[in-house]
Amino acid sequence: MEEVPAASWRRSSRSGQNGGNCLEVADGVRGPVPVRDSKAPEGPVLLVPRRSWAAWVAFLKDA
Repeated sequence: MEEVPAASWRRSSRSGQNGGNCLEVADGVRGPVPVRDSKAPEGPVLLVPRRSWAAWVAFLKDA
């Protein structure tokens, strides 16, 4: 499993405060975008290529 040192994790402002099914993204990390499950912060981290992440976010904004 990849370590993401000194990551500042954030959740979408649209996820609410109820702790539901949320993804967290690490800010300030060079290279691929680290993504994790907010319910399992000690669990695995998915590293998404920046280009793929940008395309996915753009798709969500258009939905």
